[in-house]
Amino acid sequence: MKLTYNVKDKPGFGKTLVFAFQQVLAILAATIAVPSIIGNGMSQSAALFGAGIGTLVYLCFTKFKSPVFLGSSFAFIGSMFAAFGGAASAAAGYAGLILGAAFAGLVYVVIAIVVKFAGVKWINKLMPASVIGPTVAIIGLSLAGNAVGDALKYAEYDAANSAYNMGLKGWLGLICALVTLFVVFFCSVYGKKMAKMIPFIIGIAAGYAVAAIFTVIGNANGIEALQIIDFSGFQNMQWVPDFTFVKAFNGLSEVTPSYIATIAAAYVPVAFVVFAEHIADHKNLSSIIESDLLEEPGLHRTLLGDGIGSMAGAFFGGCPNTTYGESVGCVAISGNASVVTIFATAIMCLVASFFAPFTTFLATIPSCVMGGVCIALYGFIAVSGLKMVQNVDLNDNKNLFTVSVILITGIGSMALQIGPVKLTTVACALILGIIVNLVLSCKKDD
Repeated sequence: MKLTYNVKDKPGFGKTLVFAFQQVLAILAATIAVPSIIGNGMSQSAALFGAGIGTLVYLCFTKFKSPVFLGSSFAFIGSMFAAFGGAASAAAGYAGLILGAAFAGLVYVVIAIVVKFAGVKWINKLMPASVIGPTVAIIGLSLAGNAVGDALKYAEYDAANSAYNMGLKGWLGLICALVTLFVVFFCSVYGKKMAKMIPFIIGIAAGYAVAAIFTVIGNANGIEALQIIDFSGFQNMQWVPDFTFVKAFNGLSEVTPSYIATIAAAYVPVAFVVFAEHIADHKNLSSIIESDLLEEPGLHRTLLGDGIGSMAGAFFGGCPNTTYGESVGCVAISGNASVVTIFATAIMCLVASFFAPFTTFLATIPSCVMGGVCIALYGFIAVSGLKMVQNVDLNDNKNLFTVSVILITGIGSMALQIGPVKLTTVACALILGIIVNLVLSCKKDD
């Protein structure tokens, strides 16, 4: 894969700002979605600030050699609910969020120490291309439902017939999604120079423009079905992020040993699950930049950056962070792996979190438009994983069954709830794939 800007390259100042804005658009929806799902007064602006801080910490630990953004992790949603559910008050719940992120971060620190002294050869043996390739593909495929759901946000899903009943607003939303998607395609395939490198910005702008036209007509004529964009957020803008540590300070006195134990049980197991996704993301990014990040700057550094960055992010925004597949996909499709861009993205998130009109405007981007973008992003992640399997000998039944098990359990959405811990689809597929690979590797060659 040919990159226009490699990791150490430095685009001009103006271009860097544009590329950073594209990264913000790619990661925004997921980053601010987590606090929205959790509720309890969590701040989207603070989550954005926390993601920026977490990314800066990650870049420092990885010596500015790994171009990936860290944002709010969906894997910890159940853990965050447990933090509030087991707390004596909301303030204690916020303290629990910080404690939980600290526990999860410590898991990464311990694993990083082990990796530092034991090396990464055992990782490569445990997770060869026959395991990592289909797992990366599953990361993209497992998000397919989210992308399609967003694209058809305004249609009504009929579970009995397993199909969407469109209606006027459903069709208009789909039009916005398809305009966005095809503009991204055309810019990426036929675009020249700058247009080829910022397909998401141009695509989102095109989709937003179409949605705005529908909305203006709808508002003028009182037709609700045409009102695709909701501008009501501008009425009650939050100018200063509501940082987690401020609320947590008032709940420290209510934190008991039993509550700490509950938090540890909710966060620590999930950290091991996210560790597996950490490996897959960095293997994928390594294939894109053609440099093994597990060797340089080293898996121990990426783990420390992810773990400590997650602690820092949760201290401000409440949400533990993780490396983002959306960011990796954006790097690949735009051909821009410059770590300077990721640094600028983190700074842009910090500044934007204090500028309410900007964050509010970004929040008005319709789900259908983001759905169009995500079809391309998530699809690219899936294809990146399949490309890793190209060099795997699938005539060898050991590899064939390993890849098959991961793809089928992943596409079949195998996810398990074990007490307070939820093993995600990606985690289940990866764990089962590792087990199958190890068991079948015991057979001696004829």
